[in-house]
Amino acid sequence: MSMYISMYTFNDDSDSEDHHYCSNTKRRKLGDFERHTKGCGMKLMEKMGYKGGGLGKNEQGMLNHIEVILRPKFSGLGSYESKETPILQTEKKCEPGGGFQPIVGRKRERALLNHKKKKEEDVYVTAADFLANKQEQVIQKIYDMRGPEVRVYTNLCDLNAEEKAKERDFPMPELQYYIGLIVRSAEVDFQEIDRDLRNERDIAFSLKSEKENLEDEVVFQNKQLDNYEKIKSVLDRVEEEKTLGTLTLDSLAQCLRDIHKRYADEDYKLVNLSCIVCSYALPLFIRVFQGWDPLRNPSHGLELVSQWKTLLQEDDCCDIWDINISSPYADLVSDAVLPAVRISCVNTWQARDPEPMLRFLESWEKLLPSSVFAFILDNIVMPKLSSAVDAWEPRRETIPIHTWVHPWLPLLGNKLKDIHQTIRSKLSIVLDSWHPSDGSVYAILSPWKTVFDADRWQQLMHHFIVPKLKAVLKDDKFQVNPASQNLDQFYWVINWASAIPIDLMVDMMEIFFEKWLKVLYHWLCSNPNFGEVTNWYLGWKELIPKELLANQSILYKLKCGLDMMNQAIEGMEVVQPVLKEKTAAASSQQQAAASLVDAVKVDGANEMSMKELIEAYAQDHGLLFKLKPGRMHNGHQIYRFGNISIIIDSRNQKVYAQNDKTWSLETLERLLELHKRR
Repeated sequence: MSMYISMYTFNDDSDSEDHHYCSNTKRRKLGDFERHTKGCGMKLMEKMGYKGGGLGKNEQGMLNHIEVILRPKFSGLGSYESKETPILQTEKKCEPGGGFQPIVGRKRERALLNHKKKKEEDVYVTAADFLANKQEQVIQKIYDMRGPEVRVYTNLCDLNAEEKAKERDFPMPELQYYIGLIVRSAEVDFQEIDRDLRNERDIAFSLKSEKENLEDEVVFQNKQLDNYEKIKSVLDRVEEEKTLGTLTLDSLAQCLRDIHKRYADEDYKLVNLSCIVCSYALPLFIRVFQGWDPLRNPSHGLELVSQWKTLLQEDDCCDIWDINISSPYADLVSDAVLPAVRISCVNTWQARDPEPMLRFLESWEKLLPSSVFAFILDNIVMPKLSSAVDAWEPRRETIPIHTWVHPWLPLLGNKLKDIHQTIRSKLSIVLDSWHPSDGSVYAILSPWKTVFDADRWQQLMHHFIVPKLKAVLKDDKFQVNPASQNLDQFYWVINWASAIPIDLMVDMMEIFFEKWLKVLYHWLCSNPNFGEVTNWYLGWKELIPKELLANQSILYKLKCGLDMMNQAIEGMEVVQPVLKEKTAAASSQQQAAASLVDAVKVDGANEMSMKELIEAYAQDHGLLFKLKPGRMHNGHQIYRFGNISIIIDSRNQKVYAQNDKTWSLETLERLLELHKRR
């Protein structure tokens, strides 16, 4: 421990402290030599207001003298240094006589501290109170490395406890240090015991919760076992009925409904009841569809399959089914319905008559699983269709191929690309020897314009159709003769206006207008009857399709003829126009696109009004009315009206409905009766 050594000695038995200079006489003797001379320091102090006497406001002089602290041997500069300011001596009061007397000495200070310590009451803390206080406090360890050994504290108040004890001269500091060490060790033991106790309580609570959960699980498992026993008893009765031969699909469906209604979904799905029931239902389903012809009677078994779909597909979303495993309903349809469809379609269905197969697929579209539906299209329809296209001979066939290929476009889509390539190849061979007078080629080719891509269609027209039509217009047999006009060759060409791309058609019409303007010029120069000329002009204009009249190049040719007519009427010299080159390709294509849209609107105006009437009638009775893409009959589009197929003859304002293989004229009321009958 450090020793504090005072610069002045004092007698413990005397009542006053000799090291304090309280006497004025002694103070004067200290500076008597200055009466004979004044030093530089004194002069400076007088200039700053010093008049003699002690320093300080009350001339009290020095309160605490410099103390020397002896450090232990081999200790550092910071070892055992006091961090607190030493206790200052109480200020000395000046007596009226001019002298100073000490109020408090070192012994007086020590006595006061002892008296204060006696007044303090001893406070005892129990273990429970100590742990409660520790829970409210945030425990933080403090490492004291100022001494030769590291000390650990948990409270800043204990940091300088030893130094404070030295300053207060407490007896036996070593004993107090070790007592404090024992106390802190006891505190740590209390905290560890309390922590272990809390852990044991938490473990006991978790074990109690786990016990309750296990008890609930036991109750649930027992209830589940009871349900399984009841379900097993029901299945035993079904097995007994199967053995006796009294089991029916209705009784089996009712049994399945009762189980599903009586027991929870978890029990129903966990035992995989759908598969078990399907194993009983499959022989009965096979018996129902045995000998069935889906092409003649597509509605057979629809209600039965729809009922079982509702029962079985309620469990399709269950996690027990793997994505690679089909559902019980799909297996049931594949094993019971699909074999009958395959036998009937492979043996009796002809690809050139798509209606029976389409009627079956439309009737069963919502009931067939996606896998079964795709299997029918890929393995039954496509092979039959490909074989029929391969055997198709365009020169011998009387039925256009699009009538039995286009109906499959909505269902097969891009799968028909190979078939389309085969059709183009066969058409190319036929078109080599084709003559424009044969109108059947237009009936065969025109429906494919929207099916083939634009580049392939334009290539087909450019190589096989346009050159032969140009040859017809250039031939001397085609003459523009106002006196006796033969329009057969002109009709051969103009009938292709809706099929040939507009730029190719405009280029081909240049040949016609060259002859037409030349004849008009010579006629006007021969003093004609202008009424006949006007009628002749309007007659030719009416023969030109509207999609061509919207083109700027065609309008320019007609305007040239009109200008020559005006010149002749006004008596001016008729000037034969010089045919201009074609207008820009981009402009002509834009005009052609707009003209096609307008032509479709005009041609379909009557049909739309008739169709709107039927559509409104269907909506009033809650029936579905929609177009069947790619389905045609005698050049008329086929529509779906509820459960029947109809066609609309907009020209004659008539509606025909399909009955088996014939089409009969019907009224709206009769259409509703046919729908209800289906």
